[in-house]
Amino acid sequence: MLNNSGLMTIDDLAGYLKVTRRTIYDWLSQNKIPAIKMVGQWRFKKDKIDAWLETVTKE
Repeated sequence: MLNNSGLMTIDDLAGYLKVTRRTIYDWLSQNKIPAIKMVGQWRFKKDKIDAWLETVTKE
């Protein structure tokens, strides 16, 4: 799931959150999810995703 740098890919994140890749891309286009774009590819830090989940589940 996590690579050596502690980052997840879109596929990793989709599996972790049990959503489709399309959902991840939708969230990215709406700036709803914390992400880093590295060399043209999206990456996600698990700790940032977990913190984001805490905020969205409280709404």
